[in-house]
Amino acid sequence: MIQTERTSFSLCVATPSRRVSGALTKLLFVISIAIFSLLDSNPGSGQSHPGKHLTRIPRTWDERALQSQQIPLANPAISPKHISADYYYRMPVRSIYRSYPVYYPEREPQGYWESLKLKEPEIIFEESRLRTAADWIKAGEMVFDAPIEFISDGTLFSEIRGRSWFQKNNVPLTKEGVMPFMRYVVREKGKVELGILSCAQCHTRVLPDGSAIKGAQGNFPDDRAFGYETRIEAGQSKDLDKLLAELRSYMRRNYAAPWVNDDPNAKPDRMKLDEIISALEAISPGSCARQGTSAFYPASIPDLIGVKERRYLDSTGLLQQRNIGDLMRYSALNQGADMLSLYGKFRPREPLPEPSTQSRYSDEQLYALALYIYSLKPPPNPNKFDALAARGRKIFFSEGCDLCHTPPLYTNNRLAPVVGYKFPEEYFRKYAVMYVSFDTDSSLTLKTRRGTGYYKVPSLKGLWYRGPFEHNGSVATLEDWFDPRRIRDDYIPTGFRGYGVSTRAVRGHEFGLQLNDEERKALIAFLKTL
Repeated sequence: MIQTERTSFSLCVATPSRRVSGALTKLLFVISIAIFSLLDSNPGSGQSHPGKHLTRIPRTWDERALQSQQIPLANPAISPKHISADYYYRMPVRSIYRSYPVYYPEREPQGYWESLKLKEPEIIFEESRLRTAADWIKAGEMVFDAPIEFISDGTLFSEIRGRSWFQKNNVPLTKEGVMPFMRYVVREKGKVELGILSCAQCHTRVLPDGSAIKGAQGNFPDDRAFGYETRIEAGQSKDLDKLLAELRSYMRRNYAAPWVNDDPNAKPDRMKLDEIISALEAISPGSCARQGTSAFYPASIPDLIGVKERRYLDSTGLLQQRNIGDLMRYSALNQGADMLSLYGKFRPREPLPEPSTQSRYSDEQLYALALYIYSLKPPPNPNKFDALAARGRKIFFSEGCDLCHTPPLYTNNRLAPVVGYKFPEEYFRKYAVMYVSFDTDSSLTLKTRRGTGYYKVPSLKGLWYRGPFEHNGSVATLEDWFDPRRIRDDYIPTGFRGYGVSTRAVRGHEFGLQLNDEERKALIAFLKTL
């Protein structure tokens, strides 16, 4: 069974024409920041939410707000035209059912599976019962954990009950033996389904000690597991041509960008079954080929902790975040609505299905979800600010890192254009675009449906529990990030490398690469305290 639709560091010192000296680069950054300070007196996210006035729930599918929220794509003519509010609100609302943990087989409590079959279906999100801010936040966690697709048979359902799936894919487990990325759901008494595609599936991280962080950059091997499951199906299939056709259709629906010259996402139409599977398996945990990106140019999974302070959402700054309604719209789009959008003459789900066959969150569910995400706090940081970190802090400022990663947010909340992308002058006034172009790999932001021509300047907060790093997760650790060999063509990326790639440079963001070993160690020690 082909899986259903699923849901950065990138700074350098290069201009489109030449490299500039460190002193001139810093001067350019200072000038650009000074200009933006005049144009934008509030470089933060500028958002607020009703707080005490919990009855003032924003309308999610506000067409005017959605249009103004959107950053034009690198090819503005292809910027998505979303479904109408009439269509959106005719889609049935998803019911949020009580769900139950998925255990590693040997850690599952005795009689657990049988007990699930005796459970009554229970809808747990009821807005009429929500009175206080704490009620809404707790309900938002229910939405965060709630799957939106349900499986009761097939490869994944059977594999999840055995050891092989866990072992072959190195699936992280909590100290209790729980696999926290999926849940069992009872929507009909006597029938236990595997629920997938919740927010938690991508945004839960299991640390080495077995503790789990909700909202963090996830480390579930999503694409790798999908490839593994497809290999099993191929081994059992009596019609490999049909399976290949289904897989190609899935790839086209999720990733095609036919307006891009020689669209690299069309390659699966010419690839063999084993080659497509291998491309999926090449995507490392922490990165994901979510819809609208690419199996060849995936995006690193964002950390949602602290997202309230971010002005732009997505690695490519696809949508602005000006208020809580913007986060609600972003959530709705990324849980299926963007597949119904029209890009020029291309629509991922074509023909547009009847609204009654689709599903959506209610405005109340999305509001609760957004409040929960805004409430997320980082776990206690085990890295103490000692003498070494204090020395690293001095290096952070002397190297000019604060010009882009400005305290206290450790981001200037701006968009960094890539080399080769030319945008209208008016964008400087309309959006927080930096004047310096960046020599990082531009594939994700120029060759996909999420391609704006920019990468947002990421926050450095929470680096100690995150990784892999860069917009597509090319390097696994901070030590790798500051390895001078990273920018060489014979470098072997320690994170996402790419299908069929043995070595490649991870260019962009050369700050810190000229430090000696002791300075580099000190800088990393400081960054891990943030």
